[in-house]
Amino acid sequence: MTVGVLALQGDFREHATVLSSLGSDVVLVRRPEELAVVDGLVIPGGESSVMDKLSRMFGLAEPLRAAIGAGLPVYGTCAGLIMLADTVLDAIRGQQSLGGLDISVRRNAFGSQADSFETDLDIPALGAVPVHAAFIRAPVVESVGPLATALATVADGRCVAVEQGNLLGTSFHPEITGEHRFHEYFLQKVLSAAFRG
Repeated sequence: MTVGVLALQGDFREHATVLSSLGSDVVLVRRPEELAVVDGLVIPGGESSVMDKLSRMFGLAEPLRAAIGAGLPVYGTCAGLIMLADTVLDAIRGQQSLGGLDISVRRNAFGSQADSFETDLDIPALGAVPVHAAFIRAPVVESVGPLATALATVADGRCVAVEQGNLLGTSFHPEITGEHRFHEYFLQKVLSAAFRG
């Protein structure tokens, strides 16, 4: 499998390292021609408004929307989750998302960098062992539409992981905690889509 990591901004190198360790061929995606050769794509954490501007500047925004609409498996973490949300409740002026996930998100919902934290989450889709999750200026899923499914919530009930068909999104950063089950779960989506294709 060839899996792309959107490499415009953010912690794309960490995702590339995890995906390589799991046996994927990894392409750093900065141009439409690189997007065209991948079987799946990870959109990393970073700054969603900057990622949005750069994706449009590099001519990637429309090809990304088209690929998502055509069923490309995509996993977004933190800023990547914001990029995949149909609705960004507190977007800065002019900010756009790629859409695809039937959710509304709020940016930096847990506070500033100083409010970053780690916790264990029960995620039945990934097995009985809790997932150790790191939240860094993380968004939260304020509402989950009928097309999407919540996978995880924090203790106060706020949703922090969702899926919808070939799309997967988490508020947190599994790539920095040594927790690879979300990447493995995503790669199963990539594999299934490749077999269907």
